Amino acid sequence: MPAETKTIKNVVLIEPKAPGFHVFSRYKLPRLGLPLLGAVLEQELGISVKIYFQECAKIDWDAVSNADMVGISTITSTAPAAYGLVERIKRTTDATVVMGGPHVTFLPEEALEKGADFIVRGEGEKSIVELIKCLQGDADALGLRDIAGLSYREDGEIVNNVEREWIGDLSSLPWPKLSLIQGFEKRAIMPIMTSRGCPFNCKFCTVTSLFGRKYRFRETEDVLAELESLYALYPKAIFFFYDDNFTANPEHTKQLLRRMKEKGITPRWTAQTRVEVVHDEELMTLMEETGCLFLYLGLESANPETLKAYRKSQTVEDIEHAVEVIHKHKIKVHGMFVMGSDEDDKESIRETVRFAKRTGIDTVQFMILTPIPGSETYEDMCREGRIFVHDWTKFSGQHVVFRPKKMAPYRLQKEAGIKATKKFYSIAQCWRLGLMFRWRDMAIRIYGHRTLIKWKSRNRYYVSELKHRYKAERAHKKQEVRDLEESGATTKADRKRKGSETEQPARA
Repeated sequence: MPAETKTIKNVVLIEPKAPGFHVFSRYKLPRLGLPLLGAVLEQELGISVKIYFQECAKIDWDAVSNADMVGISTITSTAPAAYGLVERIKRTTDATVVMGGPHVTFLPEEALEKGADFIVRGEGEKSIVELIKCLQGDADALGLRDIAGLSYREDGEIVNNVEREWIGDLSSLPWPKLSLIQGFEKRAIMPIMTSRGCPFNCKFCTVTSLFGRKYRFRETEDVLAELESLYALYPKAIFFFYDDNFTANPEHTKQLLRRMKEKGITPRWTAQTRVEVVHDEELMTLMEETGCLFLYLGLESANPETLKAYRKSQTVEDIEHAVEVIHKHKIKVHGMFVMGSDEDDKESIRETVRFAKRTGIDTVQFMILTPIPGSETYEDMCREGRIFVHDWTKFSGQHVVFRPKKMAPYRLQKEAGIKATKKFYSIAQCWRLGLMFRWRDMAIRIYGHRTLIKWKSRNRYYVSELKHRYKAERAHKKQEVRDLEESGATTKADRKRKGSETEQPARA
């Protein structure tokens, strides 16, 4: 227990603004971690909480200066902004700074080095309550070393306490209190979550590391009550089920949808799921009848070898069939693709774009494979020395930060980061939809096209650096080939190998 106790009555929670943007960036959607923590702190400790989601509203620094504790949640791409907030808070206030979220869960030492007082790793609903009780010197408080999932400094050394077990009964938690988010009352999209965890094992994903490989579900009536409450307040909003896989347990999902239908709670809604959803006809019918607008599918690639490398447990044929069935039920498909696996080359990326257009997918995000801390991909690439960018703001799925195996980084950036989006959201595609009187689809394509133009403008220097690196490495390899030829110490096989390496730079 700390030598000096501290009264904590006012807490400010902050989610920094993401540095990048994509075709859905116009829809500002906070993660539910902070609204849930806010609800817990109010309910269990009677603490006054304000939340600043920087996509919605600017931080009120007067409120921060009056706070006893400031909590900052960060993903990898927002980590630099989060550390900047830590530096300012520590310089201007006496508030205790606590950080949480996926990035610092896996890199707590980095966050402590940047000035945070405590790191809450993993699910923080219990850890934050125990920490505040400890800091206040409550009679029933645990000591710092007894708080699972906590990292901090003690006598100059970093201490990482044991991992905290995942919460088994999600319905025991209060509903996330969205009203604590300053400026959120005007939002057009309402987030809600029914589960945590994922039994799948996609190589580039951190969900299983963060929430486990076993699904945990809220009780149907608990979800329904929250949904009914939000629907009464925001009848015109689109609801987004934040689950990593909303249909992970089809029977559980059908039970919720049946109850929504029975009670007439049928807002327009969207959700993330997998292609297997179409195997259950009753589930698809219930989705259509309860107001599903869009399904966000993790499709990843049209390259069978890439799907295997990612461990997606799906085929290209599965994807085609899923899109067809979903459209039959008058639901649109948002396809999320991840390009740049060790099995990808220029042609496989172009075929994935052609596939997306050919199958009639309504909207897409072509993301670049990103080695996010906590993922197996990150561990592999660190071990192999393939990551050459260490600016976390570039770990957004829009920048190449590693050396691919079958192409140069610049080639991947051009094909996946620019050309793929340009081809799907082309002006010709916009006009085609307009001629079919599909005005909403046309508007989305136009927005996608404009977003790419904006991205290129803001990232021209980054792309230029990759291009210069690419040209320099090609010139170096060509010179090596010439030197070998002039020395006579080369064979035809050597020249062929060196020639191919002008496209594939050596690993760092």
